[in-house]
Amino acid sequence: MHISIYCDAPEAWNLSFQDVASPTMYGLLELHDHVLFYLILILITVSWLLTRGVVGSQTIAYARHYHGHVIEFLWTLAPALILGAIALPSFRLLYLMDEIIEPQVTVKAIGNQWYWSYEYTDYAEPITFDSFLVDGPLRQLNVDNYLVLPVDTSIRLLITASDVIHSFAVPSLGVKMDAIPGRLNSVGMIISRPGVFYGQCSELCGYLHGFMPIGIKAVSTENYLNWLSTL
Repeated sequence: MHISIYCDAPEAWNLSFQDVASPTMYGLLELHDHVLFYLILILITVSWLLTRGVVGSQTIAYARHYHGHVIEFLWTLAPALILGAIALPSFRLLYLMDEIIEPQVTVKAIGNQWYWSYEYTDYAEPITFDSFLVDGPLRQLNVDNYLVLPVDTSIRLLITASDVIHSFAVPSLGVKMDAIPGRLNSVGMIISRPGVFYGQCSELCGYLHGFMPIGIKAVSTENYLNWLSTL
């Protein structure tokens, strides 16, 4: 379970999940709530059984359940059913996250010690720039160059590294992928609303590991095309 204290706006800081900004993150939240329901159910059931065993008549309870084939069958079957109820939606979400719909925009993110480089390779002249940490209202999250992406668009991120292993993670978009030197990892996403979303490198990559944030600015398709025309 990924918990973060950062949200889209400073006034919205809290200790829960960030506001949902992609279908993937919405699916992760649904899975979290689904698993949490069974955890609470198990906690209540076990607590009730322990309380009854301590407070109630232990002699009667022991005599009733000693070599009870029915109760042994039930406490074997119940965990199996619960595991199945948890596994099925988690497998479904896992396969959906691995599926990349026909990408309309492809961006390559390269992790470096200690900044990110981005490459837009869909165009006749590739667009490349670096993104460094700068001072700003959000501590250790502001960057000088944001990764600009359109909303409601199938996006493919190709993630790698130039030196050591990094990790590209943006919690509000449900994205987390290792950046490994000499290897291209891909992840798909669709941003559902405009905004500025922040993330950080999530793999210990050196003594400045905490100073290479990720800044993504999601804009409308029209504003995205206008941004491209200014480069």
